Amino acid sequence: MIESTVTSKGQTTLPKPVRRALGVGAGDRVRYLVLGNEVRILPLLPVSALFGLLKHEGAPATLEDMERAIADGACDE
Repeated sequence: MIESTVTSKGQTTLPKPVRRALGVGAGDRVRYLVLGNEVRILPLLPVSALFGLLKHEGAPATLEDMERAIADGACDE
């Protein structure tokens, strides 16, 4: 079990094994999720971490393709 001390300002330092497990470092942000008498710490991912998350096979859509899809969708109702 890993422990840390809370300061008079309500601050604590995340111990190195916790930082390593979360993959966070200096300047990174974390989110606290309170569940009853438990708190979970979740790393917040920067937007750049989302790059390449959605894979697409084939050629990228052109602006004309997108405008056509929008127009077709608007006519469905």
